[in-house]
Amino acid sequence: MSTDDAFAEAYRAHYWAVSRFVARRLDGQADEVEEVVAEVFSIAWRRRAELPDAPLPWLYGVARNCLANTVRGLGRYRRLLHRLGNHEAAHRRQTVDSPDTERPGSWVHEALARLSPADQEVLRLTAWEELTIEELAVTLGCGQSAAAMRLHRARGRLRTQIERMRQRATARPDAPPPRPDAPPSPAPAPRPATPRPLSPHPVPTRAGGRRHD
Repeated sequence: MSTDDAFAEAYRAHYWAVSRFVARRLDGQADEVEEVVAEVFSIAWRRRAELPDAPLPWLYGVARNCLANTVRGLGRYRRLLHRLGNHEAAHRRQTVDSPDTERPGSWVHEALARLSPADQEVLRLTAWEELTIEELAVTLGCGQSAAAMRLHRARGRLRTQIERMRQRATARPDAPPPRPDAPPSPAPAPRPATPRPLSPHPVPTRAGGRRHD
């Protein structure tokens, strides 16, 4: 297969996967998503001789660089990196217990937001895109051992954050709020006046006599 045919095949097979990858990180901004995806495949066309046999992780790596260039200086990338793909809720696996039974996974969202952008991205690549370690290494542009270590450390930091949040919630249980219809507390009764003690010493009078109180 020629390099042109390899590019055409990669474009047909992976256009929508790359589009979803970009859209998740641009919060669905359609115009920007289209621009970034177009840039990704423009770069892929220029570098079509470098396309591997399994090109999708490689395309993800190109997309990451395009995204960084697109949002650099706008302040948006940091906010986007704090978003969590609710992989546990979506795929029903590797679920982390949540103390909030009404919103399963809510602690995972908050815990992920406390991690570094690099840790968040590694966790997203294995959650949203479901990359293997080999594919993760291609996307990150590093060796498989380094990719596995980065993922291991990111997962450990995520578990640590979840445990810290659980411990804080256990140590500070919420006190029940006062009833809105409860009567006000009665004011304390006034203390009775203390009688003055009788003086043991005589007090002189105007006439020079003496009297006792």
